[in-house]
Amino acid sequence: MKILVSGICGFVGSTIARSLVESGKGHELLGFDNFSRPGSETNRASLKAMGVKVVHADLRMASDMDALPPADWVIDAAANPSVLAGVDGTTGSRQLVENNLGGTVNLLEYCQRHRAGFVLLSTSRVYSIPPLAGLAVEAVDHAFRPAPDATLPAGLTAAGLDETFATAAPVSLYGATKLASEALALEYGETFGFPVFVNRCGVLAGAGQFGRPDQGIFAYWVNSYLRGRPLKYIGFGGHGHQVRDCLHPRDFVPLLEKQFARPDVSSTNRLINVSGGAASARSLRQLSDWCAGRFGAHAVTADPEPRRFDIPWMVLDSAKAARVWSWQPQTSAEAILDEIAVHAEAHPGWLELSAPL
Repeated sequence: MKILVSGICGFVGSTIARSLVESGKGHELLGFDNFSRPGSETNRASLKAMGVKVVHADLRMASDMDALPPADWVIDAAANPSVLAGVDGTTGSRQLVENNLGGTVNLLEYCQRHRAGFVLLSTSRVYSIPPLAGLAVEAVDHAFRPAPDATLPAGLTAAGLDETFATAAPVSLYGATKLASEALALEYGETFGFPVFVNRCGVLAGAGQFGRPDQGIFAYWVNSYLRGRPLKYIGFGGHGHQVRDCLHPRDFVPLLEKQFARPDVSSTNRLINVSGGAASARSLRQLSDWCAGRFGAHAVTADPEPRRFDIPWMVLDSAKAARVWSWQPQTSAEAILDEIAVHAEAHPGWLELSAPL
């Protein structure tokens, strides 16, 4: 099977590509990247050594997509993944839309032309912010969780948010580009008769993830803690109790294989949450405690002022993925953190390598 991966030299794209090659299924991997992300060049040589063809192309350029050879499936792993994109002063709102939404349209046109299946890696950030920001929570073991006596919004339980949770605005400009991409992908598939799957992800994490706090908080925190870099708990009283789940991208591969094998699945099962779930959820304070046990003490400062778009507790419920696809994550949060720590110890300049230009 020929598989095209967009953003193949990013952390997620490169991890999925390597795992597909290592699966032994005989897949032919092709990928492209515009190498705009600092550090992405480091993945090119290792991918090519595995037999993966890597070319330079810009997702935003339709002519670049026209020049790509046919594939059976496209995995869209190229996006600006920061919820602050478009409003943080480093990325323009038009750039965000052109990359995350316009780029998806270019890939969908490619799929229409070549009759290729399409897998969109989406995000938990398509879910509506106000009900999550206003969620009644309590702190237990230095981490928030939904208050047991609270009336929870529809689609949310202690296990996390399921796919029925509200997606009404506001979801941030970033979330809106991904939500619009989801809708267009599903419509393209229905209109032009090619299979489409939308996999909404929690926080993706693992060794080799680039160290940016707005995009890879687990890798950034572990690397920064090890180096004695300044770290800060922002918002929610400055206690670091805000919680996110985590998933290793290689755990996607068994799910992708099942989706490739069942392209005619019903439309109701084409959109699912894919995450590490409540078992993988950690607060920043718990992450610091883990680092202290591994590396020793390091002071973390506090800034109680809230930050735009932040929420106290974001955990995805992947029960539908388990029910429909018999899928569950294989890599524990402990194993993910250990893997990041080993990589950080072996690469002392990693934060500088992947820092913004």
